[in-house]
Amino acid sequence: MAEFKEVTVNATVQAPVEKVWEFWTEPDHIKKWNSASDEWHTPFAENDLRAGGKLFSRMEARDGSMGFDFGGTYDEVKLHEVISYTMGDGRKVKITFKGQGNETEVIETFDAETEHPIEFQQQGWQAILDNFKQYTEQTNK
Repeated sequence: MAEFKEVTVNATVQAPVEKVWEFWTEPDHIKKWNSASDEWHTPFAENDLRAGGKLFSRMEARDGSMGFDFGGTYDEVKLHEVISYTMGDGRKVKITFKGQGNETEVIETFDAETEHPIEFQQQGWQAILDNFKQYTEQTNK
């Protein structure tokens, strides 16, 4: 089994943990924030949020030139606290939610893949997390 390097990205979202959790896990919201730049979008997302459940999304370039599927199986789900899953290639992802009043810190740790430079992956995952932060703070429930 391959050894993966863990990479962490984080953001502090100005919203209570209940809203952050909902926006992170609901497919209708995922489709609106799950991209690293305006040139990309997520036209499809589904989420069976429970241990053993599956997550799946399709990310595509808006010009239709390329796209890829992203998915995995949940290992752990603790409401408003932790989500962890294993991707199809065996890499692990863990998201921790630390809510305090009207502010929630989201810490996402993932196993880097070996095809692209780690800095590139970290920038991409951070850009998606920053997009999530912006969407969540600017969208009323």
